Formats: sequence, C-alpha cells, structure tokens
Amino acid sequence: MKLQVLHRTHYVYAAPVRESFNEARLQPATAEGQTCHSFMLKVLPSTRLTHYLDFQFNCVHLFDLAEPHATLTIEATARVSTATTPPLPPDQATTPLADMERACGQLERCHDFLQPSRFVEPGPAAWRLGLDMAADRTDTWQVALAITDHIHRHFAYTPAATHVHTHMRDVLRLQRGVCQDFAHVMLGVCRSLKIPCRYVSGYLYNGPADQLRGAQATHAWVEVYLPGLGWRGLDPTNNVQPDERYVRVAVGRDYSDVAPIKGTYRGTSERKMTVDVLVTALDPVAVG
Repeated sequence: MKLQVLHRTHYVYAAPVRESFNEARLQPATAEGQTCHSFMLKVLPSTRLTHYLDFQFNCVHLFDLAEPHATLTIEATARVSTATTPPLPPDQATTPLADMERACGQLERCHDFLQPSRFVEPGPAAWRLGLDMAADRTDTWQVALAITDHIHRHFAYTPAATHVHTHMRDVLRLQRGVCQDFAHVMLGVCRSLKIPCRYVSGYLYNGPADQLRGAQATHAWVEVYLPGLGWRGLDPTNNVQPDERYVRVAVGRDYSDVAPIKGTYRGTSERKMTVDVLVTALDPVAVG
C-alpha cells in the first residue's frame, strides 16, 4: 500500500520566546516490510536541521531557534510503502507464559521492555488484571490476545478524557482514554506477566470502508516479543493485528521515548498548539 502522510504542528505563544531546543521523531521507519521513499521536514522560522539514530534506531531530527519568535510551525511530509505481515492465527502455539521470564529475561533486546518506565508501572492493578487474563490460558500469545480484547471491550475511547502526560495507573482507574492510554495499559499488564513489550508510534490510514479509531491522527499500538517469532504487533484500540494501513515511525518503552516533538524554550508558558495529520492513499487499488 502506498501512503502519504502530512503532519503539521503549529505553536502560537502569548509572547515571543527564545532559546528553543527541539527534537522531532516524525520520519517513518524503513524496516519490517515498510519503506520510506521520501521525507521532508520544514520548520518556520527556518533553521538548520541535523539528525541521528537513537538507541532504538529511531530517526531523530534536531533544531534550535535562538532568536525571539512568536510562532513555530513544524511540518513533516512522507511517502511510504507498507506491506502486511501475515497475522498470527489466534490459536498459534508459542512460548508458554510460565517460560517467558527464563526465555527472555537475559535477552538484551528485551531487558528495557520488561522494566517500569515513565508512564508504565507494572503495579498491583496491572498484575491483577494480568492474572485474570492468564487464569485459563497458558500460551503467551493467547494471553496477549486476551489483554488486547479486554482493553478494547472494557475501556471507552474518549478523546479529551486524558492528556499526553496521563499515567497508565490513572487510565486503569478511569477505564477511558485514547490510543496512547490503551497502549500504556497493555504495556503495564504484559510487563507484569514478564512479557516483553514495546510502544509503537505512527499513523493509521482509514479507508472509505474502515471504521478504525485513531485514524487521521498520530496513533499508538504495542508489540510483544515472542521467542522464535520476534516482535508481533497488537492494537488494543481497534483489537487487530496491525496491517498495511499502519505506518510505523518509532518504538520505545512508552510515549516519552517516541513523542513526535519535544523540547525546551525560554519565555511564557502560555501557548496554543494545533496538530493536523492527514494520511492519504496514493495507490488507487488500495482504496477500493
């Protein structure tokens, strides 16, 4: 599937600010059956851009604005080809849950994704929910599917009920939120059961016949690690395995590792931010 992504963030400050230092994780990855054919990042006021790969091989663009400015616009445009990874059948036999700690505990690729992180805490509430999901299941994949289904069915998709800094323990209490919140809850429950899992940020194309939540905005889902099968995606917001409609940008322990834009500046804290995301299909066959 050929997709084009436009992501525009615009800030208006109550008074001019200065010494603005920023990093952006907006460039789609070329990996896992996905190819980013082109990417352009524009910043106004104009400034010099540099980039590097972080610890998880996400592309990070850096820029700074020393002079006073009353507005800031960051616009990313990308063209991407995606492909569907054959989904795992619901009855696929994988590693027994009881063996996961032994199988993954010493793997370097899994260590960070078994630990607490800024927005994810495998605490008592997550542990109790995990035990409920594993009560009559022994296979890790079956448990992960059950967690995905539970969040989809029992947590209400409610924009504005939370914000980007909401912790998963508050989402567990409220049982409402958006894709970022549902991903954080799933991470906490999986980690409480010693299932390595990571946060994935990206975009979601919603075709004319689709009824997917989280489309035409930044989206978030989860990947769990299964020995012998690698990282496998699950989207608790839509209760599906990600397919060619999903564009992956970055992976991390939680949202704090992959925020599209973050930085610091000197000046007023009063500002207005607007974000526009548009994902369109470039392949007519894919739209039908």
